[in-house]
Amino acid sequence: MHGIGNDYVYVNLTEEEVQRPAELARKISDRHFGIGADGLVLIDRSEKADLSMRMFNADGSESEMCGNAIRCVAKYGYEHGLVQTTHVSVDTLAGLRELEVQLDDWGRVDSVRVNMGIPELSANRIPSTFGSDPMIDTPIEIEGQTFLATLVNMGNPHFVTFVDDLDRIDVKTWGPRIEGSSLFPNRINVEFVEVLSPTHARQRTWERGSGETAACGTGASATLVAGLLTGRLEKHSTIELIGGKLQIAWEGRNHPLFMTGPAVEVFQGTLEITTP
Repeated sequence: MHGIGNDYVYVNLTEEEVQRPAELARKISDRHFGIGADGLVLIDRSEKADLSMRMFNADGSESEMCGNAIRCVAKYGYEHGLVQTTHVSVDTLAGLRELEVQLDDWGRVDSVRVNMGIPELSANRIPSTFGSDPMIDTPIEIEGQTFLATLVNMGNPHFVTFVDDLDRIDVKTWGPRIEGSSLFPNRINVEFVEVLSPTHARQRTWERGSGETAACGTGASATLVAGLLTGRLEKHSTIELIGGKLQIAWEGRNHPLFMTGPAVEVFQGTLEITTP
């Protein structure tokens, strides 16, 4: 399944068993020798919510949350009978998330609205080495290059920097340099953003553990937060990514943020696992 091109392989743990998820994530994510994906998502029951999800990046590292993946988890749960209502709760490493699936004329899940929670702005809870104050449009030097950056945790960490021309940014050079900087103990996701209007921005994302991806839901959420806090974007804005568009709404500090976007099933199949 994918959310505007951010694609993961999903395994239903109520029917299957996965013993070494990090190893499996690396194997299936390889686009030449595996299925090909940005990572692996495990769907299961939860005592705290309707469903639980664990998400592993293409390099096998586990992340707390994924905004595009969680929409697909809700779609899978509803369409495969794991949940019976259009209101779905999902337990993640970043906490509980509430979602509302939106159906098309045939009763299939077309899009999903996600309560992404209240954005975390304290720099030490990103986490970073900058102390407790928020870092909003703050000059941060990475390997001799200075970026005006806003740090936001949307269940996972984000470094948002606004640029004049997105097409001229060398994402594959600066993405990994920022991701792996010692300023961020748990590494960090990186958003390069060009504002097209007060309600429309373009974004490219370098995802921690997966490289550049077609979309990042938590990154789009962080972009709206950074845009609103710096006066570049309005409370309800469209964030355009390589794979498509997300609608993000945030009323400001101490309010939860809402993300709405599509969830698409591409195929189901069987993978043969070979053991050494």
